[in-house]
Amino acid sequence: MKIDIGLDETARIKVADGLKILLADSYALYLKTHNYHWNVTGPLFKAIHELTEEQYLALAAAVDEIAERIRMLGVKAPGSFSAFKKLTSISDADENFDANKMLADLVTSHEAVIKTARDLLPVADKAKDETTLALIDERLAAHEKQAWMLRSLLGK
Repeated sequence: MKIDIGLDETARIKVADGLKILLADSYALYLKTHNYHWNVTGPLFKAIHELTEEQYLALAAAVDEIAERIRMLGVKAPGSFSAFKKLTSISDADENFDANKMLADLVTSHEAVIKTARDLLPVADKAKDETTLALIDERLAAHEKQAWMLRSLLGK
């Protein structure tokens, strides 16, 4: 059945393709955050363990929201590690990092997701896709806040 939600088909697919990258980055960050939650050690253990739990739970919800938006646009959402690996700019986590390296790596990864979301803004704006623009705005605010909290733990 043809999708008729007031968006040009080509623009709708272009937005969905950008959302696939945002989904892959978000999922990779979710996995990395969960890894560091499990493996952090040291004097900041409790603070990092609790913060990363808040963050991976929020990312799990965000991943679902992004994937559902892709589906609303009539495109299949990627859902495998191999698909995400091809799309993401986020590096794999290293569970052997010390706590400070974990924090710095998470900051860098949140900043990468922020850049991915910002790159999608003009695409969604050009398509006049207000729903995706609202989703991107929400994701930007969340990732900017999380990056700030992580930087603050590093004393920066």
